[in-house]
Amino acid sequence: MSRIGKLPISLPEKVEVSVSTDNTVTVKGPKGVLSQKVDADIAVTVEPGKIVVTRPTEQKRHKALHGLYRSLISNLVTGVTEGFKKEIELVGVGYKATVNGSVLELSLGYSHSIFFALPTEVAATAVTEKGKNPIVTLLSIDKQLIGQVSAKLRSLRKVEPYKGKGLRFVGEVIRRKAGKTSAKK
Repeated sequence: MSRIGKLPISLPEKVEVSVSTDNTVTVKGPKGVLSQKVDADIAVTVEPGKIVVTRPTEQKRHKALHGLYRSLISNLVTGVTEGFKKEIELVGVGYKATVNGSVLELSLGYSHSIFFALPTEVAATAVTEKGKNPIVTLLSIDKQLIGQVSAKLRSLRKVEPYKGKGLRFVGEVIRRKAGKTSAKK
């Protein structure tokens, strides 16, 4: 049995879960409402205080879907109770970020500023402290959406391996390369 799939999802208080006839799981919590369509073969049952995901057979496809949908439903529950947060650090001379409503304005060393429109479900803050790199913090209840937005942001200026300049996640370790001078001896 799937190690992930067989674990029940514990439900915190103030969280309501409903499963519709077309196998759509809807989770309501203090931070909002999220829903996920589940494959017809996978059964989702709501028991007091927990959600159980089961599969009909031991086929390879069913095993794969079992763990997948258990993780997706677990992310829904976590999202409506706690939410998700991603922090992106801007490393480079003159790199700046400001937030105006739902538009993120970035200065990333290009000849122009980049205006990045954020989805309504994602909130952003930009903090710049003297002597430190600017940090953009993204907050959302949808893990998939915040991951997609942060990956798109990061692709605007990928981290280069020689000087380490670019957009990176806070705590991310970048493999650095030695420059030309290391070849001379």
